[in-house]
Amino acid sequence: MNRPIATMKQIADAAGVHRSTVSRALDPKKRHLVADDVVERIVSQAEILGYRPNRIAANLRLGRSDLVGVLLPDIANPVFAPILGGITETLSAAGYAPIVAEAGNAASEQISLVETVLSQRVDGLILATVSQDDELVGFCIRRGVPVILVNRSEARDRVSSVVSDDALGMRLAVDHLAGLGHRRIAHIAGPLSTSTGTLRREGFESAMSRHALPGIVREAAAYSRSAGAEATAHLLATSGDITGIAAANDLLALGVLDALRERGLRCPDDMSVIGHNDMPLMDVVSPPLTTVRIEHREMGRIAARMLVDAIKNGSTDIQHVVLRPELVVRSSADPPRSTS
Repeated sequence: MNRPIATMKQIADAAGVHRSTVSRALDPKKRHLVADDVVERIVSQAEILGYRPNRIAANLRLGRSDLVGVLLPDIANPVFAPILGGITETLSAAGYAPIVAEAGNAASEQISLVETVLSQRVDGLILATVSQDDELVGFCIRRGVPVILVNRSEARDRVSSVVSDDALGMRLAVDHLAGLGHRRIAHIAGPLSTSTGTLRREGFESAMSRHALPGIVREAAAYSRSAGAEATAHLLATSGDITGIAAANDLLALGVLDALRERGLRCPDDMSVIGHNDMPLMDVVSPPLTTVRIEHREMGRIAARMLVDAIKNGSTDIQHVVLRPELVVRSSADPPRSTS
């Protein structure tokens, strides 16, 4: 025989508190308003009585879903796993759940996907997809949806964002190569339609200028291993005296290593290589990759906290959080064979 569904009134009677106190204690977003020992007593009685909240009915009354849309450009890219982990961890603690979708890079497809996600009555969006002048951001603003950007920002600064200091990260890479004695250093840039591509290129050029060194840049068509290999092949065909390469991300750096191997060149003996992101497993590739570490999980946590705050308080204040990267030195960069 099925057990009768317990009510909040029954829990309140069992715990010796008012029904409104039970309601607050069982709501992750309001639990902080109740003393910890009272919350513990209420939760214990709820478990004993087999209470199951009807969140769907409650959310319909309040006009909310407790769902947040998270859009990624490439769900297979390992760099997004820790970002998503930080987002999920923080949303869960606040009583929200993510709906994760791969949105690609085409604006029309992104907007169509967001329309579908909004039909699920999501309370807000976290976007890791944006370009410098992003159509999707404008669409979300017109729809009045709370939005936070993560990992990438847009040039027009219309909504809040959480990013790494991309220019500083590239300066760390250039400083390391220059400190090892490299004078002919190239940059495999990410797509300049993205903030990461633009800012890391600017950081490379600025750092090279500080060292009074000429900088060579080749833009990759995408943040992918194959695009990194293609850009490197073109670089090696036109600039044969390069001794060090700073790539705009680790996938591009892996493509650099592929292109070197195809030409019988060794890293770091013939060419030093530095990546950017320190995505998982970069310490076990051959050679282990020197790279710029970004605090992706913390980036996701902060983005989620900012979105929850915007949803709860209705704030439209624009904030830009920039996290400091660090260089992780491994085995892919050594002094050049010749510094002449």
